[in-house]
Amino acid sequence: MGKERNFNRRYAKEYHLLRTIFYMCFLYTVVYGFYAIFYNYKIEGRENLPKNKKDKYIYAGNHVSIFDPPMMVMAAKRPIAFMAKKELFDKSEKLSWLVKRLGGFAVDREKPEIATFKTVKDIVGTSWSLGIFPQGGTRPYGKLEGIKKGFAEIAKFANADIIPIAIADWTGYPKLKPFTRRSVTIKIGKPISYKKSSEEIIYEWSQQISEMAGYENCTPKPQISTKQTVNNAI
Repeated sequence: MGKERNFNRRYAKEYHLLRTIFYMCFLYTVVYGFYAIFYNYKIEGRENLPKNKKDKYIYAGNHVSIFDPPMMVMAAKRPIAFMAKKELFDKSEKLSWLVKRLGGFAVDREKPEIATFKTVKDIVGTSWSLGIFPQGGTRPYGKLEGIKKGFAEIAKFANADIIPIAIADWTGYPKLKPFTRRSVTIKIGKPISYKKSSEEIIYEWSQQISEMAGYENCTPKPQISTKQTVNNAI
């Protein structure tokens, strides 16, 4: 038996036309169909989406459930390759096959590897965008905390602005009872420039998500030094 592939390294050639067609077909048939049946959903803020599809963007959202990736794709209406915990790529995982086919790539949250950054660079060089959940795992409602600060460094490394997407008013996983539907609102924020400092990126993302989702923002506001103030004024 051959060595099992490590999905922390994926290449630009993997995000080809056929995978893109499969991805978008999956979106418009399976994902939209699922939400039409089981959810009363709304998407707000589409005016904030980038007009130039050729520019590089990272979509970053709060994390309330395993349904967050398809909801972010519904909002963006474009293929997004998601950074996912490495455990999702184990053969024993039920969603492993689908995650791989939809362009996901693995990351070790405790110790990111160089291969992860190479994969990011490859993805943003294609027609696809990158998807990240800065909180890592799913978090309880009400507070925006546990943010992994590396997402700001990834944005700066990739020269890609960040589009905040908030999953708001989510009332839970679907019920199997007839004529009962859950609710969710997907809100798209304003782009955040990768040229800002990492601290500013993290705070602005946290602030936008908190306001859109109705969360308490636990991220401290960055201190601006006197030198920075003078430089900005020049």
